[in-house]
Amino acid sequence: MGLKEDFEEHAEKAKTLPENTTNENKLILYGLYKQATVGSVNTSRPGLFSPKERAKWDAWKAVEGKSQEEAMNDYITKVKQLHEEAATAAA
Repeated sequence: MGLKEDFEEHAEKAKTLPENTTNENKLILYGLYKQATVGSVNTSRPGLFSPKERAKWDAWKAVEGKSQEEAMNDYITKVKQLHEEAATAAA
Protein backbone atom coordinates (compact mmCIF):
# COMPACT_ATOMS: atom_id res chain seq x y z
CA MET A 1 0.00 0.00 0.00
CA GLY A 2 1.35 3.41 -0.93
CA LEU A 3 1.62 6.40 1.35
CA LYS A 4 -1.39 8.18 -0.17
CA GLU A 5 -3.61 5.12 0.26
CA ASP A 6 -2.38 4.61 3.82
CA PHE A 7 -3.05 8.30 4.52
CA GLU A 8 -6.58 8.08 3.11
CA GLU A 9 -7.27 4.96 5.17
CA HIS A 10 -6.16 6.73 8.35
CA ALA A 11 -8.19 9.82 7.43
CA GLU A 12 -11.22 7.51 7.53
CA LYS A 13 -10.06 5.98 10.82
CA ALA A 14 -9.74 9.48 12.29
CA LYS A 15 -13.50 9.85 11.88
CA THR A 16 -13.96 6.98 14.36
CA LEU A 17 -11.92 8.55 17.17
CA PRO A 18 -13.83 8.80 20.46
CA GLU A 19 -15.77 11.95 21.20
CA ASN A 20 -13.52 12.67 24.17
CA THR A 21 -10.53 13.26 21.85
CA THR A 22 -9.13 16.60 22.98
CA ASN A 23 -9.50 19.71 20.88
CA GLU A 24 -5.71 20.01 20.93
CA ASN A 25 -5.35 16.61 19.27
CA LYS A 26 -8.13 17.38 16.80
CA LEU A 27 -6.34 20.60 15.84
CA ILE A 28 -3.05 18.75 15.38
CA LEU A 29 -4.80 16.31 13.03
CA TYR A 30 -6.50 19.16 11.20
CA GLY A 31 -3.22 21.00 10.62
CA LEU A 32 -1.45 17.88 9.40
CA TYR A 33 -4.38 16.94 7.15
CA LYS A 34 -4.46 20.38 5.54
CA GLN A 35 -0.67 20.40 5.09
CA ALA A 36 -0.82 16.92 3.52
CA THR A 37 -3.70 17.69 1.18
CA VAL A 38 -3.32 21.40 0.36
CA GLY A 39 0.24 22.31 1.29
CA SER A 40 1.27 25.40 3.20
CA VAL A 41 -1.31 27.92 4.41
CA ASN A 42 -2.73 29.84 1.46
CA THR A 43 -5.30 32.04 3.22
CA SER A 44 -5.15 34.96 5.61
CA ARG A 45 -5.68 34.40 9.33
CA PRO A 46 -9.35 34.66 10.38
CA GLY A 47 -10.33 37.55 12.64
CA LEU A 48 -10.89 37.59 16.38
CA PHE A 49 -14.62 37.01 15.95
CA SER A 50 -13.99 33.57 14.44
CA PRO A 51 -12.11 31.78 17.24
CA LYS A 52 -12.76 28.26 15.92
CA GLU A 53 -11.57 29.08 12.41
CA ARG A 54 -8.62 31.00 13.85
CA ALA A 55 -7.55 27.98 15.96
CA LYS A 56 -7.77 25.73 12.91
CA TRP A 57 -5.72 28.19 10.85
CA ASP A 58 -3.11 28.40 13.64
CA ALA A 59 -2.87 24.59 13.74
CA TRP A 60 -2.28 24.50 10.00
CA LYS A 61 0.26 27.34 10.19
CA ALA A 62 2.14 25.45 12.94
CA VAL A 63 3.11 22.69 10.48
CA GLU A 64 3.94 25.01 7.60
CA GLY A 65 7.13 23.97 5.86
CA LYS A 66 6.58 20.22 6.27
CA SER A 67 6.51 18.36 2.99
CA GLN A 68 3.19 16.79 2.08
CA GLU A 69 4.75 13.33 2.54
CA GLU A 70 6.08 14.24 5.99
CA ALA A 71 2.67 15.63 6.97
CA MET A 72 0.98 12.42 5.76
CA ASN A 73 3.39 10.27 7.81
CA ASP A 74 2.90 12.45 10.91
CA TYR A 75 -0.89 12.31 10.45
CA ILE A 76 -0.86 8.51 10.20
CA THR A 77 1.33 8.25 13.31
CA LYS A 78 -0.95 10.60 15.28
CA VAL A 79 -4.13 8.71 14.31
CA LYS A 80 -2.50 5.41 15.34
CA GLN A 81 -1.40 6.95 18.65
CA LEU A 82 -4.87 8.31 19.41
CA HIS A 83 -6.54 4.98 18.61
CA GLU A 84 -4.05 3.15 20.84
CA GLU A 85 -4.69 5.60 23.68
CA ALA A 86 -8.45 5.15 23.27
CA ALA A 87 -8.10 1.36 23.29
CA THR A 88 -5.96 1.50 26.44
CA ALA A 89 -8.44 3.82 28.17
CA ALA A 90 -11.32 1.49 27.28
CA ALA A 91 -9.54 -1.59 28.63
